[in-house]
Amino acid sequence: MKVLNFGSLNLDYVYSVDNFLRPGETKSAMDRNTFLGGKGFNQSIALAKAGIPVYHAGNAGESAEVFRRELEQHGADVRFLKGGDEVCGHAMIQVDSRGQNCILIFHGSNYNIDEAYVDSVLDQFESGDMVVLQNEINTTHYIIEEAYKRGMKIALNPSPYDETIHRMPLEKLSWLVLNEVEVKDLSGQDTEEAYVRWFRERFPDLRVVVTLGRRGAMYIDRDQVIRHPAYNTTIVDTTAAGDVFTGFFLAGQAQGRAVEETMQIASKAAGISVSRHGAAASAPTIDEVMAAELEPVQL
Repeated sequence: MKVLNFGSLNLDYVYSVDNFLRPGETKSAMDRNTFLGGKGFNQSIALAKAGIPVYHAGNAGESAEVFRRELEQHGADVRFLKGGDEVCGHAMIQVDSRGQNCILIFHGSNYNIDEAYVDSVLDQFESGDMVVLQNEINTTHYIIEEAYKRGMKIALNPSPYDETIHRMPLEKLSWLVLNEVEVKDLSGQDTEEAYVRWFRERFPDLRVVVTLGRRGAMYIDRDQVIRHPAYNTTIVDTTAAGDVFTGFFLAGQAQGRAVEETMQIASKAAGISVSRHGAAASAPTIDEVMAAELEPVQL
């Protein structure tokens, strides 16, 4: 199975603050760092560090070369990565004294992806291959339709969440990865029991993964619900924890690992990532994850 990540590439400008800015407030940041990011880029790095060969497709505009070098350094294939004269997508990220974050995104070149380019990339893959998607490029809906026609397995992490998700053909997905707020917004249900039932009734063939922060993660399919705890680490920066979890989970699925083992590996990887600064830079390697001795969070 080949894995294609058709995803975003952003420059992340990360500002350290004591508390998030309020409306009308001006304050000085304690520090500023610039990282390569974007949910697509973060997940490609996580997939590569998890030990799976991954191809990255997307448009990094004028910053394509720096993204190309970083992806290649971690083992991702960049033959489909586009560049050009457009301003690269970027994010303004505040990280507070508790390690929490808030993020403002400008799409830039991520929203300059046309259908001809999508077709030219997907033509290089075949039935049974996996395509990984987020919601930070302009052709996500089209890619789902075309990948499905080709018999590819489709994984969607629809973040940032917006109303376009309700118009996407979710029945054509193999995996859907959501956080707790997103799963409630999508299903319109307030409890775990209710949204589990909602997914099973409407999308019985869909495998849903819900990340629950300190409460761990949950896997749902038509036959089972599997819960896995989070792990205790010192929280420094939560910026890419969800992307690290997603990358390691999907890598495990592509490798044919059991769901229980995949959830454990992905949860450990996410736990390690929040103990480090940065987005993609915080992702551990699979060797680090397998060697880590972490204690589950006790709730």
